[in-house]
Amino acid sequence: MRFLLILLGALLPTALAAQDSMPPAPYAYKQLEDPALEAQATELMHTLRCLTCQSQTIADSDAPIAGDMRHQVRSRMAAGESPDQVREWLRTRYGDYVSYEPEVSATTWPLFIIPVIFLLVIGLVLWRRLRRTSSNESAGA
Repeated sequence: MRFLLILLGALLPTALAAQDSMPPAPYAYKQLEDPALEAQATELMHTLRCLTCQSQTIADSDAPIAGDMRHQVRSRMAAGESPDQVREWLRTRYGDYVSYEPEVSATTWPLFIIPVIFLLVIGLVLWRRLRRTSSNESAGA
């Protein structure tokens, strides 16, 4: 067992280094030949989140996964898929988090409802305090 752990510990850095030394996907940095199609692909890439960087779009990120995602966007659009179809494929593969334009679904509805409920509670508390303050002032006058 100890030998297996030592072997695994020795091979893990090699495997990680090999992953970063892989060449980028063909369309990771190469634009499509059709300027209109490239414009649509670029627009879509600016609405998709890099899963590694999390605060950058895949168009702005230099992470390997962002390059792979750019390749997928360009190659799928070159194959005739629409931007909405590509977005849905990426959302199915990586989850709702990949999109900067979330949709209301069974998993995301609390994100849309909770802020509204929070604002209503704050409004109710402020209304009751203001009403209590005005009734105390009128009773004291």
